[in-house]
Amino acid sequence: MPQIAQLSATYASQIFWALIFFGFVFFVVGRGFVPKVQATVANRDKQIADDLAAAEAARRAAESDEANWAATSNKQRAQAQALIAKAKADATQASEARLAQAAAVVDERIAQADARLAAARADALAEIETVASEAASDIVARLAGLSVEGDAARAAVKEVLHG
Repeated sequence: MPQIAQLSATYASQIFWALIFFGFVFFVVGRGFVPKVQATVANRDKQIADDLAAAEAARRAAESDEANWAATSNKQRAQAQALIAKAKADATQASEARLAQAAAVVDERIAQADARLAAARADALAEIETVASEAASDIVARLAGLSVEGDAARAAVKEVLHG
């Protein structure tokens, strides 16, 4: 059969060209491009791994810096609190001292005022005694027509007023 005889010649040619094509693709793509792509992927993976490692190291350094900063901040905050407490204590002590001085001044002024009041009261009582004795002398002179000495009138008024 002539058709069967042509099959072998047709398939042999197709197989030959298929082998040539796939061989070309294998050597050009498989040996030429794929290793370069694999090297690029490997380099990219290595770069990503290096970048991740650098990022992790940077994160650890940042955490360490943050911890150091927090410790320093807490220490400075504690120092500030201590300074504030000391300043408050000093201010309280100074205020108490000034209040004590002011209280002493006020007490002294009160004592002086009390002394002035006592003196004024004594003067007023003496004046009242003098006026009362003069009034008593005048009343006795007008009513009884008698003359009373000033010292006797003062003694009588003093006896009546003070018992």
